[in-house]
Amino acid sequence: MTLKVYLSGEIHTDWREQITAGAEGLDVAFHGPVTDHAASDDCGVAILGAEADKYWHDHKGAMVNAIRTRKGIEDADVVVVRFGEKYKQWNAAFDAGYAAALGKSLIILHGPDHQHALKEVDAAALAVASEPRQVVEILRYVLTGALPG
Repeated sequence: MTLKVYLSGEIHTDWREQITAGAEGLDVAFHGPVTDHAASDDCGVAILGAEADKYWHDHKGAMVNAIRTRKGIEDADVVVVRFGEKYKQWNAAFDAGYAAALGKSLIILHGPDHQHALKEVDAAALAVASEPRQVVEILRYVLTGALPG
């Protein structure tokens, strides 16, 4: 069984690469948003035309990015949402809520500093991890039934 996993959230660290590398050999297909920050921010105006007002610049980008995000979350078996330390990822919270509303298996990934702020998000998840390796262990267990050795 191929497990389709959507990796959402924070784009400033290598957590996606850690999970992808750790899951090597498992029957997992990973998908996610565009992680090139500049491309993600500017895709709307680059494709649909410039905007003088920053609100409409951002709005166009958000709409274009939403096509990819919605498709990825809807097609996923598991959605992993990472909340990083440096920035508040409002879009990650939205993705977690969207995945929960669709009944997706949801894994939340964040450090201890966010426990209180994300308590409602965590309550919607089937697992809350603090390290990317824990996400890999969950995926390994789901696919093979094997506990960490």
